[in-house]
Amino acid sequence: MNLPLRRTRRALLALSLGALAACSDSAADKAADKAAGQAPAAASTLEAAKAAGTIRIGYANEAPLAFMDRKEAKVTGESVEIARVVLKRMGINEVQGVLTEFGSLIPGLQAKRFDIIAAGMYVTPERCGQVAFSNPTYGVGQAFLVKQGNPKNLHSYEDVVKNPDVKLGVVVGAIEAEYASKVKIPAGQMVVFPDAVSALSGVQAGRADAYAATDLTVNDLMGKTDGGSGLEKAEPFSDPQIDGKDVRGYGAYAFRPEDKAFADAFNAELAKFIGTDEHKKLVAPFGFTPQELPNGVTTAQLCAGQ
Repeated sequence: MNLPLRRTRRALLALSLGALAACSDSAADKAADKAAGQAPAAASTLEAAKAAGTIRIGYANEAPLAFMDRKEAKVTGESVEIARVVLKRMGINEVQGVLTEFGSLIPGLQAKRFDIIAAGMYVTPERCGQVAFSNPTYGVGQAFLVKQGNPKNLHSYEDVVKNPDVKLGVVVGAIEAEYASKVKIPAGQMVVFPDAVSALSGVQAGRADAYAATDLTVNDLMGKTDGGSGLEKAEPFSDPQIDGKDVRGYGAYAFRPEDKAFADAFNAELAKFIGTDEHKKLVAPFGFTPQELPNGVTTAQLCAGQ
């Protein structure tokens, strides 16, 4: 081998070793930076939503709270429309709906399938241990949907307890199953449906003698059925008594516990909106009246079981 060729190969080898050293030094620097906490912090849910201009909300297709309006091809309802107003004031202009069964809302939130539950979910001490709630947007009592003529004479949860032949329909994961359990309705007398529309069909088909839901939900269902549905709202009706007091449910938005700062910011804007003329006008088409206002009831009180 001649001398010039050997010099050329040595030069190439030196260049290669230098490049490898540079790569190694760069990787080491990155690892050191990361170990020293110099890696850029991940954006919070609120910051990411503001940057993107959009956020995902989970809903369970229960009118008038949150449902898909087929005619308008968009998710709407009391909970969704209030969220749109509040989030827009926070700099988030678009809401994307993610449909799921009611019983899957909290697991879906925890799994980050969506970032807010906007389904009118009742605030309860049990749920407060799983999510961070906003303050409530409404308070409402209960109702039964039954066959015309109310053949089983059902006007309260207690009436179901008295008649072991009665089957009570409830939606999976909804508060009504908890109410039923607390007033001692046996599990064998409950029929679980995936959503409100399925429960209505179940009563029509005789799979259940009554469907238990909020007064607003039953009113909405009756408003959308024609005179030939064979169903009616059980009247009069008495709310269940639990721990010696009548039950009134309060619905709110739910966030992941680690997004409490997001929940607090949302709550601050929500407080400026609830009870205003703009709010009342927005929710009136969904059957909400001033009677459903939360009237100062807070999530802190509800989480404490007060």
